[in-house]
Amino acid sequence: MSSIRFALNHMCAPSLTLEAFFAVAKELGIDKVEIRNDLAGNPILDGTPAMAVKELAAREGVAIISINALQRFNEWNDERAREAAGLIDYARDCGARALVLVPVNDGSGREPEVRRANLRKSLSALKPMLEAAGIIGLVEPLGFEICSLRLKSEAAAAIEELGAKSTFCLVHDTFHHHLAGEAAIFPELTGLIHISGVSDPDVSVADMRDPHRVLVDARDRLDNVGQLRALIAAGYAGPASFEPFAPTVHALNEPIAALKESMAYIAGRL
Repeated sequence: MSSIRFALNHMCAPSLTLEAFFAVAKELGIDKVEIRNDLAGNPILDGTPAMAVKELAAREGVAIISINALQRFNEWNDERAREAAGLIDYARDCGARALVLVPVNDGSGREPEVRRANLRKSLSALKPMLEAAGIIGLVEPLGFEICSLRLKSEAAAAIEELGAKSTFCLVHDTFHHHLAGEAAIFPELTGLIHISGVSDPDVSVADMRDPHRVLVDARDRLDNVGQLRALIAAGYAGPASFEPFAPTVHALNEPIAALKESMAYIAGRL
């Protein structure tokens, strides 16, 4: 079985500057990173030109695999089109290969017909924009019960129907996959894996939220190792990116040591 290739999402250490974050990746022997547009004091929010980010990545020897994320992507309107255009341009100019697409997650737009129509409308609008820039759209279903796109099977069906497999891929997020309770894994459509674990023994699956998401260890309740094993066995050869949201992880003084430990645990079990 081929070994896993790890990547780092800036959410691993959101208080670090981009330069410090890239340096952490390098120290861990990781050359693939995800940058975010939701971290204060960091590109993209602080107005840093995309070319400056591209130069920094080149200097540090890391490849930017994605910008995370266009939020509410499946609620297509003029505002969303403007946001998408800006992020796609930034992704192209900073050398990012993909843009993560996150669905509406507030309880609205969940009715089956509405849900499917919204998804097709937004993918159809995004397709020519992404293609013109040479950027992949990474569709990330969220497993929460209130989400307007919970299942990868729905996203896969829409991508297939639009003949858009060269433009869109799926994100297999181990946390959201577990919450959605979906068995199918779609390795051939998967462009990125997000990994995080839940080790709190007391929280029910229905009540799991982003603050529960820690680095994967022996107490993990989401079966990250089993999910990774299945995807790799089915031919997935892309990166697996650490994306913990827990404040306990963000407050670590030694994120490198903690990440090393989690990488060793996962690799050892695979």
